[in-house]
Formats: sequence, structure tokens, C-alpha cells
Amino acid sequence: MCKFCDVRLRSPADSGGGSVPHLGRSSGTLPLPAGLGQPGRKTLIKGGAVLSMDPTVGNYTIGDVLIEGAKILAVGAHLDPADAAVIDASGMIVMPGFIDTHHHQFETALRSLLSDAILVNDGRPESTANYYEWMLQKFSVLYRPEDVYISELFGSIAQIDAGVTTVMDVSQIHHSPEHSDSAIAALRDAGRRAVFGYFEGWGDLAKYPGDARRIRAEHFASDDQLLTMVMGGEIYLPFHEEAWATGRELGLPIALHVVGTFGMQPTFDGLAMAGKFGPDNIFIHMTGMSDMAWQRAADAGAHISLSVPIEMQMRHGEPPLQKALDLGLQPSLSTDVECTMTADMFTQMRSTITLQRMIANEKALRGEDYPKLLSAMDVIRFATIEGARGLKLEHKTGSLTPGKDADVILLDATALNVAPLNHVPGAVVTLMERSNVSTVFCAGQVKKWQGSLIGHDIAKLRRELEASRDYLFEKAGVEQDLFRQ
Repeated sequence: MCKFCDVRLRSPADSGGGSVPHLGRSSGTLPLPAGLGQPGRKTLIKGGAVLSMDPTVGNYTIGDVLIEGAKILAVGAHLDPADAAVIDASGMIVMPGFIDTHHHQFETALRSLLSDAILVNDGRPESTANYYEWMLQKFSVLYRPEDVYISELFGSIAQIDAGVTTVMDVSQIHHSPEHSDSAIAALRDAGRRAVFGYFEGWGDLAKYPGDARRIRAEHFASDDQLLTMVMGGEIYLPFHEEAWATGRELGLPIALHVVGTFGMQPTFDGLAMAGKFGPDNIFIHMTGMSDMAWQRAADAGAHISLSVPIEMQMRHGEPPLQKALDLGLQPSLSTDVECTMTADMFTQMRSTITLQRMIANEKALRGEDYPKLLSAMDVIRFATIEGARGLKLEHKTGSLTPGKDADVILLDATALNVAPLNHVPGAVVTLMERSNVSTVFCAGQVKKWQGSLIGHDIAKLRRELEASRDYLFEKAGVEQDLFRQ
């Protein structure tokens, strides 16, 4: 029998003990093993190409990952515990789940609406439907708590499908405490690791930034859970100093967009010169900032989150990838807004590596000195362990390290767009896409199994998302034109 059709109970001779299930792969989806991810239950992901992202663990051409409950127990070759359910990972790349450090998930209902938009209106006719006026001023103010919930949940599930096991949700939709609670409920119901970003909202019922204390006490009293919290500290808001102080009072990282398009440089420079930066800062985009502020950010140990395709598409400014690298800063990658660009990390990694190499290669062709070319492994690092470090979660996730939570993805390298497998990092970065994500574990729980999402009625949720979209368009007075120019 072909190994890809092998579904059997291992014999005592095979396992060295009692019968346990062996779950191979077939053309259909096999049943999910009972009790997977439960305390005390062991699962062995066996025979895959293991990309650990931990130099102390190493990589394995043919390797195994042993999970017990929510944790990674061991990574190596020829692991064969007698009491583990075995998942056949031959033909798979086994690696840590991707980490998205900045995603406005509330915009899921408005996907692709602003595909051609730039950030702010520059007065040209094609810039009328720009992000600032349409998303932040026209649509976002109309969201009800139920609109927040369905977009957050559907967006989270869609990223699980793409192998993103951790996200920082940066939803500027906190128009009331009920809006905030709905966002948190959706992140929790999705069942993956998430960092709730408490950013601003609009209207008389908005309680930002003071409601952070209630949210922290009610939802994030423990840091040992799948959901954690970040404080939004946007410097274009008049009360950003209060927001930063509140975040530091509560022991939360402070995240903010730093974009030259919005004229932020003077305020940012002022914070830099006043010594306000710290290792708890997450600076998103960092376009158009002074050399002085960059140096202060690097000296403070701040983290940089880059959204390379969005920054290029929407006129944030040239993604400052090389600037960060030259200062010794290892950035993470983030998807930003699905109203303009897809939220998968394959797109992010490819955009990042091709941008850096384009700039470096042009220098080389002109006979100039050029920086070290990024490798596929470099951008995978940005999309995994560097994201974990930026979100202060490296003790939990970002690599296949014994003791960390089992945030693991299996990528199909036998697929038509990848086979034959010749180079693991290269295949992940230059060939793969969402369709190659076969199986996804979040803290040991299977969320996608052999190509199928687990635990959600997608058709029902899609109908709810479409109803939310219809409400938002109607209230905004915008015609639903599928071929809008």
C-alpha cells in the first residue's frame, strides 16, 4: 500500500507497546485523532523536513516533533515514543507557525475595497477613494460591536488557514467598551494566539485610553494564556502621552504607526530626544523618520514591524528594511490592511526579499558597494521568531523549541507548485502559498487538518460577514459596485 494511503493501527511490534493510531495522508481528509492536544496526550509529527528556527535545536532533513498537550516535548530524528499518536509528515515541511505583528482585522468585511487606494488624498482624481477618508472616516465609525466580532473572527480563521498562528490585532475600532469586548471575544473564539491591540475609537462612548485598566483586569489578568495585550500609543492623537503612561503603568508593550505621510516626524523626534523610547515599543512602518530617531530607537531596543507590500502600494514611503538592518535591528513582518492587500505571510516574505535584493542588485550593477543580500532563511526568521520577539512572546512561540507551545504548521512539499523539494527555506519563500498549508496546530490544538479548517461553520460565518458588509455599505451611502474604478 502506498504510504500516502496508509491509515492503520500500529502493532505492538511497530510501536514497542500498545496499539496507537498512525495517521497518514490520503486524497481525502482523514478523521481528526481523538484527544489531540489534551493534557497528557502525546502526538508525534514524524518524518517531515523539520525547519526549527532554533539554532540550538537545528534542522532535520527527516525529523520528528513530539508534542504533549500544548507543549513541544522534543525535536529530533528517530523519535518513537510508544504512547504517541503518529502523524505521517513525509513530504511535509514542519516549521513554527507564522507571526503577523500588525493586522487591522476589523476590515475583513471590506476586503479589496481599496485595492487601488493610497494612504491620504493628494488631490488627484484617482485618490478620491483613499484609506484615511474612506476607511477611518467613512466606514470605521459605523461599526457596531457585532460587525467588529464577525470581521475579527473571520479574519482570524482565514489567517489560520494560511498558517499564521499568532497575530497582533491593531483594530482602531474601540468606539465603546462593547466594541473592545467584541474584538476580544472574537480573538478568543478563533482559538489561536493573539495580541489584542487596544487602539483608539471614535464617538462619545469611546473610553480610550482609560478603559485599558478594565480590559487588562477583566481579560488579561494572566499573561499565561493564548491572548495577551498591547497598548496603542498613536502619536497623532492629542492624548498619546496618557496612552503611553497607561501602557507602562500596566506593564504592556506600546505599539504605534510611525508614518512620514502623516507628518509625524517632529513629534517622533521630540519623543526620541526626550528619551521616551524603550524596549517595550513596537514601531510600525517607520517611514520618513530622521536618522537621529532611528538611532535612538535602535539604542533603546525598540522593535520594528514592516508591512512591505502595503508600504509600497499605499505610499507610506519606501519600506525602511535596509535602514533597520544597517542599525542591527531585526524586523518582523505584518500584513496591515486587507482592504488593500492579502493577509498571508508568503506574500510578505516574497515582497520583502525581492525589494531588498532589487535595491542591492541595482547598486551592484552600478559598481557600487551593496549590502548583504537577504536569504530565504532571513525572511522566514522575520516571519517567525523575530515576530515572537517583537511581541514579547519568544518564550512561548516562534520556533520549534522543547518547552515552547506547539504552534506548528505542516506545509505540503509534494504539491504541484513545489515538488520536487530541493531547498526547504527556498520552497517556503519562493514557491509556496496558502494552498500548501496542510495542518496547523495552535498550542497543540489542531485548527486545520489536512487542508480543512476545524471547528467553524465557514458557510454560516461567511453569510454573517456578508450581512455585516451590506450594513456598512448601506450606512456609508456607498453603492456596492464590483467593478468600481
